[in-house]
Amino acid sequence: MHDSGMPSADRPPAPQHQEADSGHPEEGAAAIGRRVRLLREERGISLSALARSAGVGKATLSGLENGIRNPTLETLYAVTAQLGVPLGAVLAGPASAPSVRGSAVRATLLEVFTEAGATYELYRLRVAPGPGQVSPPHRPGVTEHVTVFAGVLRAGPVDAPLSAAAGGHLRWTSDVPHCYAAVGDEEVTASLLLRYPRG
Repeated sequence: MHDSGMPSADRPPAPQHQEADSGHPEEGAAAIGRRVRLLREERGISLSALARSAGVGKATLSGLENGIRNPTLETLYAVTAQLGVPLGAVLAGPASAPSVRGSAVRATLLEVFTEAGATYELYRLRVAPGPGQVSPPHRPGVTEHVTVFAGVLRAGPVDAPLSAAAGGHLRWTSDVPHCYAAVGDEEVTASLLLRYPRG
């Protein structure tokens, strides 16, 4: 989604100090790191290969796996897409309501549920006013469904953003770079349902 003041898809916003929250940030980062490492090792992927395919620095990925770096939402999306798992696979269980922050978005995992053909993750979103956030592609077939409760949201594929005000709903296939931005000075609150097709 291109918008004035939004970073280009070729230059994701520089991460600020943003962290995964699960009550105690250090414990959250360590738990996420352990899950990422386990998933990577189960798939027989080297740290260097995963860093390269996800487009993140090797030192960043190593720090994430060792629990000494607080991962951003953008980094976690890039890594989990390459591992072929939903974001919730590396976050703590929904009972602890883990949150993760990106450059503009704070997402709190509320529930994960599955059916025969898909896994779903339900998040509470807060999108801060100011420059938006570009998220890397998810794996093919993943869709995002957003319902806006307050504010005006511009979100969707980088090259074809959609807009919705309070009460509105947006849907797009998110296997392309996509982003989120609050329009105006009001924080956006919304729900996000991610649908990951199985197989």
